[in-house]
Formats: sequence, structure tokens, C-alpha cells
Amino acid sequence: MQVLSETAFMIHLGHQIRLTRTEVERFTKITAIEPVGVCTLADLEAYIARCKAHYWGASRETQFLHWLIDREMETCRRVA
Repeated sequence: MQVLSETAFMIHLGHQIRLTRTEVERFTKITAIEPVGVCTLADLEAYIARCKAHYWGASRETQFLHWLIDREMETCRRVA
């Protein structure tokens, strides 16, 4: 069985960024909040903060969700 990997990375030019369709879909699937208007790393960090504030708490589920969000953010930052 062949496994296909869709590796698409955020586009980064100076201070400007553009999330790929795949990244937008992943963030939306994880958070149910679409990352609209994300044009800089600061915008992306603000989006992450809004998502975490929306899903706040100390439950294991919330901790796991925050971990997923952080993992996606780290993937984006690696290429920026």
C-alpha cells in the first residue's frame, strides 16, 4: 500500500505569510474556527490565542486540543 503525503508549507515573504489550503483546512478541522485574515505571524499567533481562549479549561480533552493547535502552529513556524 502506498501512502501519499501532502506536504504543503505556508508561504513566507518578509513579514507576510499565507497559509496553504491544507493548513487552513487542518486548523479549521481542529478548532472549528477558520483562520481568516491571517497575513503575518502575529496574526497567526493572535488566531491561536483566540482558539485557545475559546476552548479553555483544564480537562484532558482541552489539553489535547491545545496540544494539537500548538503542533500545527509549530509546523507552520518551522518554515517561517
